[in-house]
Amino acid sequence: MKPTVTERVKETAVGRSIFRVPDRETPRERAEGHWANFFLHLYPVKIRREELGFRYSWYLGVISLTLFVSLIVSGVYLMFFYVPSPTTAYGNIQFLQTSVPFGQFIRNVHRWSAHLMVVAVMAHMAKVFYRGAYKPPREFNWVIGVVLLVLTLLMSFTGYLLPWDQLAYWAITVGTSLAAYVPFVGKQVSQLLLGGPQVSSATLLRFYVLHVAMLPVILVMAIVIHLWRWRKDGTLDPGGELDV
Repeated sequence: MKPTVTERVKETAVGRSIFRVPDRETPRERAEGHWANFFLHLYPVKIRREELGFRYSWYLGVISLTLFVSLIVSGVYLMFFYVPSPTTAYGNIQFLQTSVPFGQFIRNVHRWSAHLMVVAVMAHMAKVFYRGAYKPPREFNWVIGVVLLVLTLLMSFTGYLLPWDQLAYWAITVGTSLAAYVPFVGKQVSQLLLGGPQVSSATLLRFYVLHVAMLPVILVMAIVIHLWRWRKDGTLDPGGELDV
């Protein structure tokens, strides 16, 4: 059989220097290539046929991760035009929406991605719960999923103050006041978030650092652990026909 263009390219000196992976023909060889690849190792070598369809998972996990990536990309763009200071924060938002190219669009993408991510994560957890996928041996990964939901809500909550308008100011005031009623640690948590007895410039700075640095890093680490455990614990249901 006549070799294809791709095969001819691989046989050249340049092709051999680029494509270092040999052709894998048998299932064992393909599995070895799967295990040796950093990105492909995230997914199982074999998967049940029904799990490839949309109806099985509704792709809610993929949707949540895609929205998180959208938040990171749009958030980095917004950071170029925002200063976490009570004297400039609201003006930065107005400048972003009226004078920055695609500023209004990027901010709307960021805001709606945040709202949709909360909905997607909650729907994902609900589907996992009703399918019974939290049962042994996946209890720990269910706990990680709960942590991811809490981190998602905290990301949304900390970003709410950043525009520094009246709606954000009073929403954070009410939210931190409610946190003070948590048994044993409520007052400490409220003071930690506020940076003082009431909402001030320290509050804005702390929420900004939480929103753009601490929470995203923790969220990424939790997502990595969540995907790793999903890979190690297997998929949702026992039984079923496997596809390579």
